[in-house]
Amino acid sequence: QGQLVESGGGLVQAGGSLRLSCAGTGRTFSSYAMGWFRQAPGKEREFVATITWSGGTTYYSDSVKGRFTISRDNAKNTVYLQMNSLKPEDTAVYYCAARAGSYYYSRSYEYRYWGQGTQVTVSS
Repeated sequence: QGQLVESGGGLVQAGGSLRLSCAGTGRTFSSYAMGWFRQAPGKEREFVATITWSGGTTYYSDSVKGRFTISRDNAKNTVYLQMNSLKPEDTAVYYCAARAGSYYYSRSYEYRYWGQGTQVTVSS
């Protein structure tokens, strides 16, 4: 019924920046909470950031707070993750996710729709 497609990943040096995009297709996600998660090899999927459907509330993991910013443009059916001051430990596949609801969600099992992921690699 709907899919999410991430883009914007790549290779960047420590201290650099990347902006990830996640575009929804097949349905509108304007009334969904959106989230970003990441997963490094051998590790479980980790919460990064989330934003409510209205965009009025955001929530971040402590590891990225102050460095990453989540935002959304419902007219474009797209959510973004601006990543600044990147560190090697930020290296992972980044996934966007969507969940119907008026709250914000930070657990993987709370999300219904997932993208395929985009690789972010931060070199030392």
